[in-house]
Amino acid sequence: MSEEPESRSAATRGKGGRSDDSRSGAGRSRDTRAKLLEGALRTLTEQGIARTSARTIAAAAGVNQGLVFYHFGSVDELLGAACHHGAEQRVSRYRSRLAAVTSLAELLRFGREMHAEERDAGQVAVLGQLLAGAQTQPRLAAAARRGLQLWIDEIEKVLERVLAGTPLAGLTDSAGLARAVAASFVGLELYEGVDREGAGHALDALEQLAVLASVLDELGPLAQRAVRRRLRNPGRN
Repeated sequence: MSEEPESRSAATRGKGGRSDDSRSGAGRSRDTRAKLLEGALRTLTEQGIARTSARTIAAAAGVNQGLVFYHFGSVDELLGAACHHGAEQRVSRYRSRLAAVTSLAELLRFGREMHAEERDAGQVAVLGQLLAGAQTQPRLAAAARRGLQLWIDEIEKVLERVLAGTPLAGLTDSAGLARAVAASFVGLELYEGVDREGAGHALDALEQLAVLASVLDELGPLAQRAVRRRLRNPGRN
């Protein structure tokens, strides 16, 4: 297992005792941090939040246990950083596909495909463990919220684009709707673990809503104005 910080050997020193490669220490530090972040995510997936500790994370990362505290200060801080790191990786993976979405129906179809890919990649298990830990650990809850916000920001961009020019434009809160979509998929990902068929039915229902939205978009101007009036006054019978 690697140790850090490491003493520099004479072979790596130049004149005046300085390192020939001033970036070598920083490079080792980045590598170690990356190993710990990946190790934390792998530990959550394979062992669950209850068995995630400095020892199990260090073992998964292949480094000395003390490096958890050297680089992150605490296990909670490492898990928080790992949560954000994992979300950044996953959002980056799908960003170009999200940018190509042109309708609500496409967004929901993409969501179904992404759901299957994330499940097969083990990301649903990571999310479930992070959310379980966040219920009792405020710092982890804040980190999980920041990670989810990365997804919400991307979804909000898509919603603003696909709803523009439709009867729903200006009548929906894109930010709130993005949170509702994200929360729905988080819930479905966790629900699938106990009822896979039921989760599939729920996804089907969401796609039916997308069909309804497309039907509204095809209505004539008078009908669209009537829909807008009704949506502006939801309490009226």
